[in-house]
Amino acid sequence: MDTPTSSPGFDPNAPGVNNGNFFGMPFTPEEARLVLLPVPWDVTVSYREGTAYGPDAILDASMQVDLYDVHHPGGWKQGIGTLPADDMLELRGRRLREDARRVIEHWERGGAPDNESVRRKIQRVNEGSARLNEYVYREVSRWMAAGKKVGIVGGDHSVPLGAVRAAAERHPGLGILHVDAHADLREAYEGFAYSHASIMYNVLHEAPGVASLVQVGVRDFCDDEAALAAAEPRVAMFDDYALGEARFRGESWNGICGRILAGLPEKVYVSFDIDGLAPQYCPHTGTPVPGGLSFAEAVHLLRALALSGREIVGFDLCEVAPAPSGEDEWDANVGARMLYKLCNFALLPPQK
Repeated sequence: MDTPTSSPGFDPNAPGVNNGNFFGMPFTPEEARLVLLPVPWDVTVSYREGTAYGPDAILDASMQVDLYDVHHPGGWKQGIGTLPADDMLELRGRRLREDARRVIEHWERGGAPDNESVRRKIQRVNEGSARLNEYVYREVSRWMAAGKKVGIVGGDHSVPLGAVRAAAERHPGLGILHVDAHADLREAYEGFAYSHASIMYNVLHEAPGVASLVQVGVRDFCDDEAALAAAEPRVAMFDDYALGEARFRGESWNGICGRILAGLPEKVYVSFDIDGLAPQYCPHTGTPVPGGLSFAEAVHLLRALALSGREIVGFDLCEVAPAPSGEDEWDANVGARMLYKLCNFALLPPQK
């Protein structure tokens, strides 16, 4: 049920005020129905850095998002709160990123795997990433126990593992709708147990409450990932090439969405890597790949999910990297709008 805004003077039609909350919302986390947790972390990125700055960039861009949502008018009145980011995360992440960078450079030079210095660096990164996972797990569990839905704002795609674990514990039999250019099913990619390229491998092994993983838009994956996806009964992959072929044969996107959603249970967690969209929407993301969904296709898929009788119990938006200084900001602009759609679809009551 909609609740009154927490500030009698709040005008949803006025320009956004950067009060430290996404979209300039007037709610504290305690008042809100949904809370957003920023996680500025990109330690294991394997190509381009910058997603650690995604949460702040999305926050700034969110001031330009109009609050009227045609798919859920007034949904924001239920409350979208913003949790404070851990001030030490970015600092710890920068230190560990230097270790990870040196490890990656070692592999790229054809370095030997038995290098002791490299092993120590990998261990430090793995230990730091495990601590991050526990932090996210504790925070998400705490707010879920308080009756809130939680959205993670990354950061690279390694950061939501703790959130998925918490959601799967609370909702056994959980399904995951995973929008991404990559399968993320690699085991300990580049030696990093919690690599951004290993998030779904880790979900399958560390979140036993997950019953199904439906992947959409995947178009860059290795032999091992293809084999795992084919052999693992919980995984259904709708790769970008198969989606394209279906459209070329005349199948409607609405019909395709119906096939995608058929493999999902009543409770669904959405894991949205921005590079699941076509690169025109996210040119500075860490590992862009040609192809992908349009913004409108992604929104239609999420709307179909929300109207299907299923409930979005949590979500993450990851891999948004702001444009370099001096360039027009576009990635965060798109990211802020996708984040708002995720919030409003999560706040939409399950449809009968």
